[in-house]
Amino acid sequence: MADAANSVPPSEIIVTDQHRMACDGGGGALGHPRVYLEMGQDDFVECPYCDRRFVRTGSAEDPNA
Repeated sequence: MADAANSVPPSEIIVTDQHRMACDGGGGALGHPRVYLEMGQDDFVECPYCDRRFVRTGSAEDPNA
């Protein structure tokens, strides 16, 4: 029971073919400041504010692959 109380819900995963993207947390006024993220050579990058995960299309991290 304690494990369930301490578990963190999974972050939102967005699959993209872009190397650069912006995240503002969505939700208008409930979001966060817009940050620009660079994936580089990695298969994913996470937003430092909302933990939204941007995943490269077709990579090992892609839940649809």
